Amino acid sequence: MLAKLSAPRTIGGRAALFVGLLAFVILFAAPAFAQAVPAPAPVPGVGDAVDRALGDLGGGDAPLSLSLQVLIIMGLLTVLPGILLMMTSFTRIIIVLSVLRQALGLQQTPPNQVLIGLSLFLSFFIMSPVINQANTTAIQPYAAGQISATLMIEGTGKALHGFMIKQTRNRDVKMFADMAKAGPFATSADVPFSVLLPAYVTSELKTAFQIGFLIFLPFIVIDLVVATVLMSLGMMMMSPTIISLPFKLLLFVLVDGWALTMGSLAASFAT
Repeated sequence: MLAKLSAPRTIGGRAALFVGLLAFVILFAAPAFAQAVPAPAPVPGVGDAVDRALGDLGGGDAPLSLSLQVLIIMGLLTVLPGILLMMTSFTRIIIVLSVLRQALGLQQTPPNQVLIGLSLFLSFFIMSPVINQANTTAIQPYAAGQISATLMIEGTGKALHGFMIKQTRNRDVKMFADMAKAGPFATSADVPFSVLLPAYVTSELKTAFQIGFLIFLPFIVIDLVVATVLMSLGMMMMSPTIISLPFKLLLFVLVDGWALTMGSLAASFAT
């Protein structure tokens, strides 16, 4: 009787002892495993360059932590689309090409990806003098260690400022300067970016719609002629758009419309 009662107690005691030993091993082995895992080695060159650039911007010599560097870089990347859209020739080009597609009566031809690609490549062509100027006066000296990151940003800003001020109407600059209660400015180089940016975007939108109006005129004439002919023939159920679309495409191809449009857009930017 006593042997039967002691057997479960012996099995339970052994199980409790085993669980206790297992917990002891896990508790004291976890720090050892954590210390055995090697820390990832930093990428050579990248951290030093980021530290040097951010140290120049902050005016100190102490490098920033990796998490802060990644946060600053991700913040700068979010600004790049706005810089590409609003501080270059991209806005005018994409609007004119979209108006051209609408004037032809085509809904998705060329597709949006093609229009964006054409706008990007034409923007690079138009902005190449500005890029070369920024590369010569700011980027190459900074890469050679001759100037700090602050001077590099100032040099790049001067190149973009000179391009934007040439495309901006004086009326738009004056309007935003009056709203900001700034000025008068002695020279165009004294106009701050806070005034120049909205004035430049406003001027670009106005210019793009002016060019789009001129593009629409010949295609409207074709639509009117086709609609008049169909009405005179009594074909009221026939859609004029179906008949006029081939004539629009034929006219556009005969005058070499794509080369004319792209060349006119490139020439519309003052140098």
